[in-house]
Amino acid sequence: MQYSSRASGLTSIKTPVPSMPCLLNTHYASPTFAARILNPSASRWVLSRSRRALDFAVALLVLTVFAVPMLVIALCIRATSRGPAIFVQKRVGRRGRLFPIYKFRSMALASGSNAGPGLTKDGDCRVTRLGRCLRKLKLDELPQFYNILRGDMSLVGPRPKLPQYAAIQNMPYRPGITGAATLAFRSEERILRWVHPGQLETFYNQRIKPLKARIDARYMCRATLWTDMRILAATFLACVTPTQVPAVFRNTSLRFVAVRPPSSMERRVNEFYGTPN
Repeated sequence: MQYSSRASGLTSIKTPVPSMPCLLNTHYASPTFAARILNPSASRWVLSRSRRALDFAVALLVLTVFAVPMLVIALCIRATSRGPAIFVQKRVGRRGRLFPIYKFRSMALASGSNAGPGLTKDGDCRVTRLGRCLRKLKLDELPQFYNILRGDMSLVGPRPKLPQYAAIQNMPYRPGITGAATLAFRSEERILRWVHPGQLETFYNQRIKPLKARIDARYMCRATLWTDMRILAATFLACVTPTQVPAVFRNTSLRFVAVRPPSSMERRVNEFYGTPN
């Protein structure tokens, strides 16, 4: 795999990309972990009517309070770039059902069928000047509170993925505006910035996607009202504080090996979510 090394001044290197079985070594690929991904479970709180009522109430409150700011954002998008203010895309939801997700458009309108890659990285030329500001403060996600009202999404849960990036199939729970993996990988676009464009899909599918799926699956089967509140509070703080790329991805000369000890970030994940069985 090629990495750009503008951050460290090193010359680019090429390293082989191991297969999924190599990356999902014994540290990850335990029978319990595989079962959580193939047959995900959820805590009683996640499936409760109380949680759905809380989602609905908060979404209604947010849409009411931010109605005028959202209108201003929509007008600014229309005034600064060509295309609609709202971006609509099919994502994978509960039980594998596709649903339309709503976001403020933060990218320039693609010409014809040339929509570009499904992954976005820091410095992506498709992102508009206003879009960079919206994405930094997560304001582009505000229309998704309408998805919560519709019952497509929840406040906390795995981020809804495009079909080709969905790791947890047949989820018994709704995807969320924020979640455990979302916080752990809030610097994902900065991580992907240093990946060679030709290896972007491979890197994401083999390095990021399995770890995000594991974090989300473990959280959702243990989630409570208290942990959801902690996730929401941490999300708010993450929106107003600078992001930091985890050390395991920050080193642009990192060489991947077939069998390796858990990284510092993975050890922190283990401490919070428990060691895989």
